[in-house]
Amino acid sequence: MPTYLLIIPFLPLFSFVFTFLFGKRMGDNSHWLPIAAVLTSFSCALYAFFQVKNGYHVNQDLYIWISSGSMSVSVGFLLDELTSVMLIVVTSISSLVHIYSVGYMKGEDGYYRFFSYLSLFTFSMLMLVLGNNFLQLFFGWEAVGLSSYLLIGFYYEKKSAADAGKKAFIVNRFGDFGFILGLFLIYASFGTLHYEPIFANVNQIANQTFTFLGTTWYLPTAIALLLFCGAMGKSAQLPLHVWLPDAMEGPTPVSALIHAATMVTAGVFLVARCNPIFTLSMTALNIITIVGSITCLFAATIALTQTDIKRVVAYSTVSQLAYMFIACGVGAYSAGVFHLFTHAYFKALLFLGCGSIILGMHHEQEVKYMGGLKKYMPITYWTFLLASLSISGVPGFAGFFSKDEILAMAFASPVGAGKFAWFIGTLVAGMTAFYSFRLFLLIFHGEFRGTDKQKAHLKESPKVVTIPLILLAVGAVAAGNFGIPVVIGGDANWGHFLEPVLGHALAHPSHATELILMIISVSAGAFGIFLAWKMYMKNPEMPRTISERYPMLYKLSLNKYYVDEIYDFLIVKPALFLSRNVILNFFDIAVIERIVNGIPKLIGQLSGSMRKMQDGLVSHYLAYMCGGTVFIIIWMVVRA
Repeated sequence: MPTYLLIIPFLPLFSFVFTFLFGKRMGDNSHWLPIAAVLTSFSCALYAFFQVKNGYHVNQDLYIWISSGSMSVSVGFLLDELTSVMLIVVTSISSLVHIYSVGYMKGEDGYYRFFSYLSLFTFSMLMLVLGNNFLQLFFGWEAVGLSSYLLIGFYYEKKSAADAGKKAFIVNRFGDFGFILGLFLIYASFGTLHYEPIFANVNQIANQTFTFLGTTWYLPTAIALLLFCGAMGKSAQLPLHVWLPDAMEGPTPVSALIHAATMVTAGVFLVARCNPIFTLSMTALNIITIVGSITCLFAATIALTQTDIKRVVAYSTVSQLAYMFIACGVGAYSAGVFHLFTHAYFKALLFLGCGSIILGMHHEQEVKYMGGLKKYMPITYWTFLLASLSISGVPGFAGFFSKDEILAMAFASPVGAGKFAWFIGTLVAGMTAFYSFRLFLLIFHGEFRGTDKQKAHLKESPKVVTIPLILLAVGAVAAGNFGIPVVIGGDANWGHFLEPVLGHALAHPSHATELILMIISVSAGAFGIFLAWKMYMKNPEMPRTISERYPMLYKLSLNKYYVDEIYDFLIVKPALFLSRNVILNFFDIAVIERIVNGIPKLIGQLSGSMRKMQDGLVSHYLAYMCGGTVFIIIWMVVRA
């Protein structure tokens, strides 16, 4: 096993253990080891990437983890093209988040604890992407869930933060239940959980079916959909999306790490890694495409009206993740991973830009109290603008190349839902540009709408915050250069690099068609930017007029379609009623406690009564003896 490959995950693990145990003594210096660890991992990840690019691959077991009968599962590492890309994304974003957090979290209680959790998060995600088998992937999968629970609920004394952490943890259990069933089915079908033998022999299940509850199921479809259940939870797709917007209760660096590089991308990585299984089932591909399309539109319509800056960007994440699933659903796995790569940089930049704004606004997050921040925070302004241009798909920026490749592949795909996904994706491209620049204009332009105290506090963030913003801005602009399409002079290096692992899309459009689709998509984005300028700069009263004219639509979007309220009514309240009145009051108190506590109480009462008979009076003892003798004689006579 190459040493650099061991360093990548295990150095952050050491950093977590050491910082958690001894960080409190280090005080304000407790960030040095986590930062040094993640930067070293990033350096090793870069080296690993170039090794893979030169044709070097690793698939090696470190040690046997589980050995039971015929089942043997190891802890092992797989280094290939897909892994190398994910390593770069995870370690680069995590490094910048660590550095940024030094400025953002300064003076917070539990400072050392925060950095130890960041290291745990990084280790968990690295183990997830490096694993060479499903069980190790599942270990990393659950470990990032634990890490997110700890980080989202970092301000655990704040009820909303504690509730958000629990919500993220619980909602993901629904998806993970399906994921576990999928792993059981994989082991039952192949007799192993290691990627290489499964993917090498995947065609042996191509025509297999099985019967469950009187229904015949196509085996590849069942496995693919069960795995997708886990992906839906982790990557916040309908109907398991509700945890992600609430995750904003955690510190802003946590939002950037969760949304850009780690937890939420795990679902996309799972589908991409398992592409040989998904490709066998056109039904599964259609379902993924439809779920991605509906989620994409659903989240974008909510982002149009939100007023919390982090919540707007959170719903944007849900929508952009849906683009990645659309790509996987139409068979364009490399396009989905390409968008994962570019999205990591412009989305991390948006979140960290929000954090810089929140610092400048003295922890204010409502856009209605902002405005005119351009002159106070110039670096944040320009970097936030670059991120907004990138997510809006403006030509030349990273988001343009990855998003347009997805739309082109969807349009040309033989998957039945492909054209539907293209239409929704193009519509959402315009909506994305609109809500991104709505947010940008409300924050940085116009008159300042906050208090005098907030205005007096306004200033640019310190360098430890702005330098990561500048570096991420480079990624938001340049990350797309790895996948410039041939139609505009590129050579599609990205697709060729990932081809050994992900293959090519099921179909490609002609150059003329691709160019037309590109023009349509860019026009949609340009219209969205123009509409945002017209509504929030040219005619600021227009949004109020529209909301008053269509109050029901506005309230639906503002209240997130009342999904949380529906879940509360259908799931949360019945579950609480059942647990309190049936499980607690009946089974626990009325049955179990009466048995557990009642029998000793009865014995105590009987023994107390018997103690009264032992009063020391001989006459009483003679009476008991005589009475017993009479009882025995009568009993014997009756028996005779």
